[in-house]
Amino acid sequence: MDIVSVSFAAYLVAGLLFILALAGLSKHESARVGNMFGIAGMAIALLATIALAFDGDPSGLGIGLMIGAIVIGALIGLQRAKVVEMTGMPELIALLHSFVGAAAVLVGWNAYLHAEYKGDGSAQVQQLKALDMLGIHSAEVFIGVFVGAVTLTGSVVAYLKLSAKMKSAPLVLPGKNLINLGSLVLFVALTVWFVVDPQLWLIIVVTVLALALGWHLVASIGGGDMPVVVSMLNSYSGWAAAASGFLLGNNLLIITGALVGSSGAFLSYVMCKAMNRSFISVIAGGFGIEAGPAEDKDYGEHREVTADGVAEMLNGASSVIITPGYGMAVAQAQYGVAQLTSKLREKGVEVRFGIHPVAGRLPGHMNVLLAEAKVPYDVVLEMDEINEDFSDTDVVLVIGANDTVNPAASEDPTSPIAGMPVLTVWESKNVVVFKRSMASGYAGVQNPLFFRENSAMLFGDAKDRVEDILRAL
Repeated sequence: MDIVSVSFAAYLVAGLLFILALAGLSKHESARVGNMFGIAGMAIALLATIALAFDGDPSGLGIGLMIGAIVIGALIGLQRAKVVEMTGMPELIALLHSFVGAAAVLVGWNAYLHAEYKGDGSAQVQQLKALDMLGIHSAEVFIGVFVGAVTLTGSVVAYLKLSAKMKSAPLVLPGKNLINLGSLVLFVALTVWFVVDPQLWLIIVVTVLALALGWHLVASIGGGDMPVVVSMLNSYSGWAAAASGFLLGNNLLIITGALVGSSGAFLSYVMCKAMNRSFISVIAGGFGIEAGPAEDKDYGEHREVTADGVAEMLNGASSVIITPGYGMAVAQAQYGVAQLTSKLREKGVEVRFGIHPVAGRLPGHMNVLLAEAKVPYDVVLEMDEINEDFSDTDVVLVIGANDTVNPAASEDPTSPIAGMPVLTVWESKNVVVFKRSMASGYAGVQNPLFFRENSAMLFGDAKDRVEDILRAL
């Protein structure tokens, strides 16, 4: 059996391992095994690719360059993964998406230069014409470059916003929706033109157009909506990889690109439902203008509580629910929260966690933090699983969450976040909100929860306050 057949078989095995990896990652209990499947699949894919390169390059120059690139990439990846904080994971992922986009653009340009640019002087063009597939190849090139370029600049903007290197406020240009729609219409027209007459200037124009569109799509989205943007860019990067797979004739890239693209799109859809957003408007970049505060309404005075007071509440409670948010990640309070959970459970208190789908800056952000702190998986529940239990709960600890626990979403039809599904924490007997100040959340909307009779504010760094409660207990 020749090396090409063996490599293609290895690609299929790697593709199956990636599917098993996704299946494993769908549950906490099997996530570690799923991760190992993914690592094994990638290792097999790399070895198969090296074998193919060696078979087609007896001089060894290409294989040397490839191994050098793998070593450099691995060293950079290991260094970044080692030093990144969990709060910095969203921007790192956004930056990694940009590399996928850049690769798709380069693959598309390379395919064009080896085929359409050379015209009838290219053996590949002669072969494509014989199969009557030159037009299909040209369309693949054009679409691959477009999707890759949009992913590239869109991911760079997401990285800049998430890392605070760029203002998170949305860019609002006059007629921004018309700009996006016009760009897509122009892309379709250019694609048809390129298929009929593949000229160099056309691929230059679509590259520039896509780079500008990617920048504008994400720049026009506010920082509070970045979790959806990251998952959507994840989907874009998958489709970019799939496009590269078609150009390279690589089944593994097609399989993995389709997996990433479809799973990212589905996750974005789930998150849009959780934020009461339109899925179509997310894809088009037409949402994200952060609403200003709701009407200037006097909600009365808030009530403050001390760590000793919270400890007294917890001592007398039989059931407790903790709803974490980005504030817990910033304060690195998950370890203290895990200790608090363990201590309360030793006392016979039922402790569970309520996780909103968009809590934090990344899908699953809170789940990963709690798993890192060794919180038992079976007490970490999603919003739909726990919302009906708040009315039977003695104490709810809101640690660093804001908009995801705002009753205005369900009670005030004039609120900018009206209709957004939230955790109904106010239905419990007592609510303690951990916050640094009375500032509003990302949506810029005041939270009436802070002024409820059964709510109390515990101000300060979440990690310090949790440790104070532990000492008081």
